[in-house]
Amino acid sequence: MANNWNIPDWLEKEVRERDTECVYCRKEFTSVKVLRKSAASWEHIINDASIITRENIALCCCGCNASKGQKQLSAWLQTKYCQDRGITPETVAPIIKQAIERGL
Repeated sequence: MANNWNIPDWLEKEVRERDTECVYCRKEFTSVKVLRKSAASWEHIINDASIITRENIALCCCGCNASKGQKQLSAWLQTKYCQDRGITPETVAPIIKQAIERGL
């Protein structure tokens, strides 16, 4: 059974176990009922929903996801949003560091 984003169950489980906090700002996820902005949301590191791999699917907070939008990762990391929150290539989760190393 796939979810709304066609992420297979096995991959969803793997990513949920790996990404227990936002892969960008590293804040702990909250329930949508508590605060929507810090709730977990699915993220395609490369903005292509057809790339459903463990290297491209991550969980980030709704705030970071909304800010990143369709921007390329390298460009987004230079935005005021990231600067204001101390989000840098050094502070992001390992899965994002790997994407940076691949030149995304």
